[in-house]
Amino acid sequence: MRKASLYVTVLSLLVLGNGWMAEAARRTKDGSEEWGYVEVRPKAHMFWWLYRSPNRVDDPSKPWPVILWLQGGPGGSGVGIGNFKEIGPLDTRLKPRKLTWLKKADLLFVDNPVGTGYSFVEDPKLFVKTDEEAATDLTTLLRKIFNRNECLQKSPLYIVAESYGGKYAVTLALSALKAIEAGKLKLKLGGVALGDSWISPEDFVFSWGPLLKDVSRLDDNDVKKSNRVAEEIRQQLMRRQYREATASWNELERLISSGSNSVDFYNFLLDEGMDHVSMEAVELAQGASMNRYLNYLKSSAKNNGNFDTLMNVVVKKKLRIIPANLTWGEQSDSVFSALGGDFMKPRIKEVDELLAKGVNVTIYNGQLDVICATKGTEAWVKKLKWKGLKRFLRMERTPLYCGTGRVTKGFKRSHKNLHFYWILGAGHFVPVDQPCVSLEMVAAITQSPAST
Repeated sequence: MRKASLYVTVLSLLVLGNGWMAEAARRTKDGSEEWGYVEVRPKAHMFWWLYRSPNRVDDPSKPWPVILWLQGGPGGSGVGIGNFKEIGPLDTRLKPRKLTWLKKADLLFVDNPVGTGYSFVEDPKLFVKTDEEAATDLTTLLRKIFNRNECLQKSPLYIVAESYGGKYAVTLALSALKAIEAGKLKLKLGGVALGDSWISPEDFVFSWGPLLKDVSRLDDNDVKKSNRVAEEIRQQLMRRQYREATASWNELERLISSGSNSVDFYNFLLDEGMDHVSMEAVELAQGASMNRYLNYLKSSAKNNGNFDTLMNVVVKKKLRIIPANLTWGEQSDSVFSALGGDFMKPRIKEVDELLAKGVNVTIYNGQLDVICATKGTEAWVKKLKWKGLKRFLRMERTPLYCGTGRVTKGFKRSHKNLHFYWILGAGHFVPVDQPCVSLEMVAAITQSPAST
């Protein structure tokens, strides 16, 4: 981790029993990083971490973008996973990430909802129980960060989400727009990007069986069993039995896992538990000896096993404001459980509302994903009531390449303010599996003035 001198900016003098400030922020001496806590509700504390891009261009005609990254789960740590494992400036070995999204935008990571990662509540009753509650907390966070920073107010904010984070993204975008219109939030919403997002659980559970049958991980008998449980989920959703639907979803995952001999729900080419080899490892293997490659994989596996140590010792020591008695975790089961009644609720209507308001909505999906399969995403997109949908569906797709190569990396379709990216060779974690095309996609989404 890069060493730097720090100074403290105290935003509130409310002191907790352990001597910790309820709202405090720190920054590096050069101003390239800032982080802190916001008390989004009494005794509910959300942690955020902002990186300013070294490529930042201050040009009124081409405003520099800020990306707010929202992790899924629910209960997955964006400060940990999104930052160190996917798009932040450093990887889990604390080495500079070659294709960090910081090249194209400032990056804002949060541990959302409260109770996730470094965020915490002083009372378990304060966990959020709905996506709307999470959106309200996030809106409060944005008010505290943006309303006091005129520089950030000049930058359009792009909400980019992964997995369950997509549900947070669309509810937050609507909440933020309402706050902006009321004069309570000083920022410009640039758009929303939904990466392999859990927008319509019903469409996804019906996609699993046919998809895995097509790639030989299930047979006809398995698909019949899968579809029976998926139909049960559909009926439960129609009856608004959302917690029951969550239980059935869990049952369906077990059935799929058994029939497929433990397929990886994030990449159907793998078995559950197999290491996801990043493109960085593949690049190292090319032109390197096999021994070097194997040594790289061993060191990566060792570091992944110590990710909790990285976050609870090295990073915690750098940040200096994490409560001593707080233990960071990659996934909070308590947060997931609290949202059990909202987990299976669709958010298609919210996407429609954003499109109707003229907000730029980008959808991107990894070809190899199962949990939020492209087949399911295409199904819920066709349910949109947006007036431009028919024209959008008739349009030809544009092939995507990366760099100077002419190998097809994906496809794109756009009409007005709806954009869809099909990313080839990627599973659930698109920025990990296809970092080059992901970075170019982000540059297009944010219209970043940074040179490509």
